[in-house]
Amino acid sequence: MQNSMPTELSVNGRNFNIIKLLGRGKGGYSYLATDGISDYVLKQIHHEPCSYYKFDNKIQSELNDYNRLLKIGITMPEMLDIDIENERILKEYIEGDTVFEMVKTDSVKPEYIEQVKNMCALLYANNTNIDYFPTNFVVRNEKLFYIDYECNDYMEEWNFENWGIKYWAKTAEFLEYLNTH
Repeated sequence: MQNSMPTELSVNGRNFNIIKLLGRGKGGYSYLATDGISDYVLKQIHHEPCSYYKFDNKIQSELNDYNRLLKIGITMPEMLDIDIENERILKEYIEGDTVFEMVKTDSVKPEYIEQVKNMCALLYANNTNIDYFPTNFVVRNEKLFYIDYECNDYMEEWNFENWGIKYWAKTAEFLEYLNTH
């Protein structure tokens, strides 16, 4: 795990001040960053071990997954820049609460479930699953965004109905996750 949060990172020579850590995922750290004018998400790829997921080239996978989801039509932040050498991605910042935070406060609306199911219809028709864990979704102006780019070929056991939905309410699985993290 990373020892300390950087105060500044660059993407292809363009410097950004790091405001805060937004989250740590299987593939990298996502930071809220600014250039002094706008806010962004700056993702730094990491190479920490992950016991349940196998990666090849993480930065290339991010780009491939982004392009795959863009073609499918998934609502997600725009990839603004990618720094292959330093393994960094600059994304549009989608301000809003994560579905995870909404589950904790009992504020997930049926419309958000409907919106993720609409995403599923597009994804399944294209033999694709995304990571349905609720930290990967943000609601801005009542619109659901998938803020990660990770996707995989469709497998029924990892679809929304069989896996993801278990974490979109205060289920036993959600509460167990909350108590162990």
